[in-house]
Amino acid sequence: MVPEIDQQRFAEAHAAGALVVDVRNSGEYRASHVPGARSAPLPNLSLALAELPKDRPVHVICQSGGRSAQATSLLRDLGYDAYSVSGGTAAWIDAGRPAATGDEPGVPTASTAPATPEETR
Repeated sequence: MVPEIDQQRFAEAHAAGALVVDVRNSGEYRASHVPGARSAPLPNLSLALAELPKDRPVHVICQSGGRSAQATSLLRDLGYDAYSVSGGTAAWIDAGRPAATGDEPGVPTASTAPATPEETR
C-alpha cells in the first residue's frame, strides 16, 4: 500500500514549505501546477533523484493520483520518505487553491488552463 496524504493535510504541509514533486508530463505542468512544485515527469524521475533529499518528506503529485502512486512506490523503495497526494492537482485546483503556470515552480496565477487531452496521455 502506497502512503497517501489527503488534500487538507497536503495544503497544510505545502503552506509550511513542503517539498512537492509533480510527475505529470511537461505540458500538464506548464498548464497549471501547485506553486513551488518541482517538475519531474514520471518517465524521467530517475534523473531528478540526485536533487531529492532523503531527510525530509517528498510529496508526489500528478493529475489525479495514479502516476504519483507509482512514483511514490519507486521513491519509497529507494529510501525516500515519499507520499502520494490524494486527488492530485485536479483536486487541489477544484478546491480553489492557487496554481502556477509555466516551466518554473513559480507563484500562483489567476488563470489555470487545463491540459489538452493530448498532454494528459
